[in-house]
Amino acid sequence: MSSQKPPVSEAVSAPVCPDPLVIERGVCGWRGWLRTNPFFYLALAFFVGIVAGLGAVLFRRLISLMHNAFFFGHLSTKFDYLRHSAASAWGAGIIFAPVVGGLLVVWLVKTFAPEAKGHGVPEVMDAIYYHCGIIRPIVVLVKALASSINIGSGGSVGREGPIIQMGAAFGSSLAQWLRLKEWQRLGLIAAGAGAGIAATFNTPISGILFAVELILVEVSARTLVPVMIATGTATFVSRLFLGDFPSFIIPAQVISQTTHETVGAYGAYIILGVLVGGVGLLFTNSLYWAEDRFEQWFTNPYLRHALGMLGVGVTIYLMYLFSGHYYVEGVGYATVQDVLDGVLTNPGFLLILLLLKIAVFSVTLGSGGSGGVFSPALFVGAVFGALYAALSNHFLPNVGLNVVVAGALGMAGMVGASTGAAVTGAVMIFEMTNDYHIIIPLIVVSSLAFGMRRLVTRETIYTRKLIRRGHYIPEALHSSLYLMRPVEQFIESPLLRLKGGCTLADVQKLLRGRRQETPHILVLDGVKPVSVITAHRLRDLFLQGQPEVTLAELGSNDWVSVPADSQLYDLVARLRSCHCEIALLSRRGLLEHHEEVLAVVTVEDILNYASLPRSLLRPDAV
Repeated sequence: MSSQKPPVSEAVSAPVCPDPLVIERGVCGWRGWLRTNPFFYLALAFFVGIVAGLGAVLFRRLISLMHNAFFFGHLSTKFDYLRHSAASAWGAGIIFAPVVGGLLVVWLVKTFAPEAKGHGVPEVMDAIYYHCGIIRPIVVLVKALASSINIGSGGSVGREGPIIQMGAAFGSSLAQWLRLKEWQRLGLIAAGAGAGIAATFNTPISGILFAVELILVEVSARTLVPVMIATGTATFVSRLFLGDFPSFIIPAQVISQTTHETVGAYGAYIILGVLVGGVGLLFTNSLYWAEDRFEQWFTNPYLRHALGMLGVGVTIYLMYLFSGHYYVEGVGYATVQDVLDGVLTNPGFLLILLLLKIAVFSVTLGSGGSGGVFSPALFVGAVFGALYAALSNHFLPNVGLNVVVAGALGMAGMVGASTGAAVTGAVMIFEMTNDYHIIIPLIVVSSLAFGMRRLVTRETIYTRKLIRRGHYIPEALHSSLYLMRPVEQFIESPLLRLKGGCTLADVQKLLRGRRQETPHILVLDGVKPVSVITAHRLRDLFLQGQPEVTLAELGSNDWVSVPADSQLYDLVARLRSCHCEIALLSRRGLLEHHEEVLAVVTVEDILNYASLPRSLLRPDAV
């Protein structure tokens, strides 16, 4: 992996992974007995579900309170998310409401919990793979306040990411207080995250699948059962307070039309899935482009977010001035419901909504806001699906694609394309419609959207944030049998041997026109290898744009040499003991000549193919 070290702030704030042996010796009495009692662990999952369900309810109330305060100047928790907000009491002054809210958010995040910035889920994944599941308890409170202020004041972000992070943080905090084993702590984090999704959408199965697809590092009865208990409990608690209603009302008579779809309709669904995958890429790239530009242009975080939210305020006010509704502010559920009610069908207006939502969402989070990406993804998917159906019916009227059905399918596709949770997206919309007939179109669109995004990049909107820190997350979960296989089976990238005097410009010319993955570069001094530039480091260097820098200046000599027939288990142990992240595979373990080097294997390669827990590869875990 990259030879660059993470920023000092990240390195300092990273908690030390607790030594399980020390914990085992240090726990006695009732805590020690509870840790060994499986029924108590299941009871903890039940408790996490109750707290996550109540947290989802209270968080919605808190968002309503902030919205009414910022828009109308009174304190009330009454607000219908499926109906558009009335005109603000401040008139044009509503432009400054997001600015005031944004300044409060920056103060909260900088003062109390920097990890509450952003969209939540990446921080949970980072805690699992890089911090042994340690999440500070204060994150629950700060995330709730910061995100509710951002959303309530008009910021265009979602509420699901914060709920996921809050549920996960509570699970982690409870496990830390009881000094549970690491696998139990990670299990409660997944239970809290899945319970948050289940409670906010009233979709318990989707909550389980979300935990399986994105959060769990182990899929077994001992991890799945607690997640199931927590999601079921959280859904029940949510229904007690909010009623047994789906997040969106999708007309049953419309969905039932998918019972007898024509071949032409399925052809249209295939095209929709591919196009939604492209929109998902635009959605993700826009967020990180905005984040890079704001950090490049403004060093002061208060000024950065204030200017970003000023742009959001101007946008929502102009939307109200010219269309009668704010449309793109907040979670945007009212606009999604308009699509599902068949109210929004004008292609031109749908295109405007699509572009503006992506823009204000990117600016809200990219300038330093706090909130989720799930709701904006559903918004963009619904609007794009309706836009696609409207254009399809105009140019190909015989296909007869329903705007409402296409909107629902677009929502599932956007979740799969942007977050990587393709199964969750499909099942979530199915649970909302409660009609089995739509399941095949959902599978088609969601899987193709996911595949289209994966064809271009393996990074999701969640993992890209971590990769930019040099933190890599495995794409899949595998059995530990991979530990027993030869290292050479995990060779991912090709190897390029170049002299140290070559420049980045020379490498770009050499790779131009080649249709293969970015190679690792073995930098040579004569015939002897002296340093390595890994594939992902090379991609970063290309983006930074320093073509005249030589490879000798960029290479890392922080590597170990291992025989090519070594088992992965032995390689992991060697990397940990040497505090290295790069291994050179050689015929006899000698490196006097570059021809002895057969390949380069990095920690990233191992994570992608073997899906090991990150803690197993941490040098400080030795």
